[in-house]
Amino acid sequence: MILLASFRKAYQVKQRLSAQLLKRRGIHGIGIGLCDPNRPKKGAAIILYASALAATAKSSKRSAKRKPLHPVRLQRKTGVPIRIVRSTSFHKHGSPSIPHSHRFRTRIRPVIAGYSIGTPLASGTAGLIVARGNCGKSRYILSNNHVLVNENTRRCSLTLQPGGADGGTVSKDRVGQVHRFVRLSKQRNNYMDAAMAKPLRRSLLSTRYAVFGAVPGHLRSYRIGDRLKKVGRTTGVTTGRVESIHTDIRVGYGSYGNLGTISFKNQSVIRGKRPVSLAGDSGSVWLTRKGNRAAAVNFAGSADGFLSISYPIEWFMQVFGTRVPISPHHRKQRRLLPPRRGVKRSYLFTKPLPPKLLRTIRPIRANRCPNDI
Repeated sequence: MILLASFRKAYQVKQRLSAQLLKRRGIHGIGIGLCDPNRPKKGAAIILYASALAATAKSSKRSAKRKPLHPVRLQRKTGVPIRIVRSTSFHKHGSPSIPHSHRFRTRIRPVIAGYSIGTPLASGTAGLIVARGNCGKSRYILSNNHVLVNENTRRCSLTLQPGGADGGTVSKDRVGQVHRFVRLSKQRNNYMDAAMAKPLRRSLLSTRYAVFGAVPGHLRSYRIGDRLKKVGRTTGVTTGRVESIHTDIRVGYGSYGNLGTISFKNQSVIRGKRPVSLAGDSGSVWLTRKGNRAAAVNFAGSADGFLSISYPIEWFMQVFGTRVPISPHHRKQRRLLPPRRGVKRSYLFTKPLPPKLLRTIRPIRANRCPNDI
């Protein structure tokens, strides 16, 4: 039986099945992608990220009474193809031990995107330098909550470059402190792992992005199949393709903030041909292959690193009221690309946060650190 489903229908079915399927042991995420990545015209499919055979095998004793999942029966019932992608569970990628790339864990001044950043105890990646205010004179470092924040709390948290896991020390490498962040929740669905640090002085930051240079703006939306690139503290220069969007997923945070495993809604999964998201790459920002426009923020991934869990950078800009600073060379260019025609009605594309949801995601101001630390 050949099914040809629209992305809208696939999204509606995903919304209906998500909570039920994510309770099953071995199923880590459910999103929307292509039925056949090699033949895009075959339409949409529901993508299940699952451990080997988890989608068809019976679960543990705890869920033994639950009927096993039969993808073929499910797609006949819903009218949407089901594609199972084998994957390990997903975890935040901070606090690295052994790096793959040494280049981007070194000290650099001024600080630019793509290099190690963090706290005295851990390291992640400085994803992008962003600006606030009409004049854009206030500059900040964009990264993740679990990279910059002290255990998901408002407590004072110093920002070092390089981060503590890369030898950064408070006395020599302090560049700022966490300014605002979105608190992660154990009870509610999360949409972003996000924070920004305020520098001690503006001259410590440069708007450049490692290797790729200037970033002239950001995308409001991107679509399934788009090719992206980034620089991360651990994996260095990598490329990937958007495999699924609108993906509901479970991400393990371990002991960080006593969170354990928490839920995220409508994330993007980006696949690389080699590892693109390993410990220390958290906070890195995906750019478009052409034009260097910021697209998505990486914060987690699969154990082997081939899958990056990211959210649209447009969400960060909406929540924090920020934008990409424009260098004099790029001032004549638009700061962001408008959505492509039909994006508002197309579930093939990511979407900005709707106003009602945006009002519920409030960034928290962190406590200021004493100057004499």
